[in-house]
Amino acid sequence: MLSRFPKVREPLPEAYARIHQGQYIENRRGVTPAAKLSRKMESWLHRRVAEDVRAGGVSRSTLEIGAGTLNHLPYEPDTSPYDIVEPFSELYEGSAFLSRVRCIYNDICEINEGHGYDRVISIATFEHICNLPQVVARVGLLLAPGGELRVSVPSEGTLLWTLGWKLTTGIEFRLRHGLDYGRFLKYEHVNTAREIEEVLRHFFADVTIATLGLGRALSFYQFFGCARPSVAECQRYLASSSNRVGLG
Repeated sequence: MLSRFPKVREPLPEAYARIHQGQYIENRRGVTPAAKLSRKMESWLHRRVAEDVRAGGVSRSTLEIGAGTLNHLPYEPDTSPYDIVEPFSELYEGSAFLSRVRCIYNDICEINEGHGYDRVISIATFEHICNLPQVVARVGLLLAPGGELRVSVPSEGTLLWTLGWKLTTGIEFRLRHGLDYGRFLKYEHVNTAREIEEVLRHFFADVTIATLGLGRALSFYQFFGCARPSVAECQRYLASSSNRVGLG
């Protein structure tokens, strides 16, 4: 399974490349009607990830991978300290929540092993990462004893998720640009939900799953709570890998 990684994106056709950055920012900020609808749906992703701190009322040291516009922070009003990994600074610049962030990293490899985070979280990011096993292995070395990786992702590769975007963002994208949103999404979402689960299970002994829908095969979104990382396997994998760890 890990032999599929790191993945390589095929270059976008010129018509898509011209609008790629603007489209990505619009999606993350919820600018268009379809993007606003997506953000409302994605509130499930945020609520699931934040369940542990909202229920317990205890602040826990946190690292968010792929923090984007910092739109997860409203779901965790008391979490501190709060660090992020986000190479796309245009997304969070000017955010009202920026003052709550302690450290900003462009790449997860910038963080020293044994940092001891109580939790590492990620919302709608793991589907984008070409070298996902390296990132997950690195997370295993950054968690404190008893720490947890909490990940939520779209159910990429399933029927319900595909129908969902085709009938919303897909139609809007076609009307605005005359292009197929599926080609754009294929470039962005390099990993399916099933592949993400397989990677998580490889490095973590305990993986719990929740879905928005009727099981994994018929769902819009999936959540994974991962505990008890195999530190030895994380170290072995990273030592054998010569590729840069990051959010590529």
